[in-house]
Amino acid sequence: MHERSTPAALEGIRVISTGQILAAPYCSVLLGEFGAEVIKVEQPGVGDPNRDNLSFSQDNRGVKSVTIDLHGAEGQHLFRRLCDTADILVENFRPGTLEGWGIGPDSLRESNPGLVCVRISGYGQSGPYRDRAGFDRVALAFAGITYVTGYPDRQPVRPGYFVADYGAGTFAAFGALAALEARRHTGRGQDVDVALYEAVWRMSGMHAGGYGKSGANRERSGNYFPGVIPAEQFETKDGHYLVINATTQRAFERLCAAIGRPELVQDPRFTPRAALMANHADIHAIIGAWVATKTLDECQATFDAAGVPATKVYATSDILADPHYQARQQILTVENPEYGPVLQPGVVPYLTGTPGRVAHGAPALGEHTNDVLATLLELDAEAIAGLRARKVI
Repeated sequence: MHERSTPAALEGIRVISTGQILAAPYCSVLLGEFGAEVIKVEQPGVGDPNRDNLSFSQDNRGVKSVTIDLHGAEGQHLFRRLCDTADILVENFRPGTLEGWGIGPDSLRESNPGLVCVRISGYGQSGPYRDRAGFDRVALAFAGITYVTGYPDRQPVRPGYFVADYGAGTFAAFGALAALEARRHTGRGQDVDVALYEAVWRMSGMHAGGYGKSGANRERSGNYFPGVIPAEQFETKDGHYLVINATTQRAFERLCAAIGRPELVQDPRFTPRAALMANHADIHAIIGAWVATKTLDECQATFDAAGVPATKVYATSDILADPHYQARQQILTVENPEYGPVLQPGVVPYLTGTPGRVAHGAPALGEHTNDVLATLLELDAEAIAGLRARKVI
């Protein structure tokens, strides 16, 4: 964490978040890292189900925690008053949940017309599957990425990161900012409807276009992506894996020169481009044989000097030790009352004029309830004590 010396990009924006687990909290944290005030509303005595996991400390850093029971009329009224002070509401309940409690977006906008409501769900707020339950892994399968991940002779493999949750959170934050900009022109808020699977599908590239032209699904192909050549990972002499991606003609020429085989550019197996694609296994075998005679450091130095994109396949330990990650402030140590100092990724993106920051670690359950109710809703100590006694907060 570091001190902010310049104004925050989203200073003055208030976010109320009822988000749980990953996608919605992550969306809210992204906004908070650039200056928005984020108030997380949780069930009294229960809280976000993800509180038991270390990831909670990262995906809720910098926010405030307020406890309100949304199941009862008094809590719903309190929540409505809180939303009246806000610019953005972020939620990821099953579609229709807020409406069932009488605090759906349209109802909230009766008293706060400018409220932007970010709604994240497995399948979206409309469509025949809107009521289906959906988590990250289900969304990955529905979006098609699981089908194409892995080797053709084995079952599909899930990607190693939570692509749907974090992708949806990122798109949701973008949508919130777009809706805020639209509000400047219309004076009214709107809903931002994000489905987990759609975030992944939007990042699928030309899968739809390829199928539309050929009528054939793209199948699993291991590390080889059809048409992207040469691009593979190879084992070095000292037992590391190195990824090389030299898929433009100029990069291919530099690669061939770097491994001492400039004649490969004119080899009829590898030119024109159609021949290179047809013989991708041959060119990868040649590159792999060269890499196998060199150490990782020798390979990296050679390819860096030649301008060939290449890197070791990093484990987390490599990332934490790498000076480039440190120079870019991509390794933070954030204090957490339960776990102590926790290593976390830095703020992305970097804004040169109004950089983001992590203001503090994740909050304890209800840590800011009294302060928020007193400050924003002007409730006195007696009123707050009464709410607590009635288990509204």
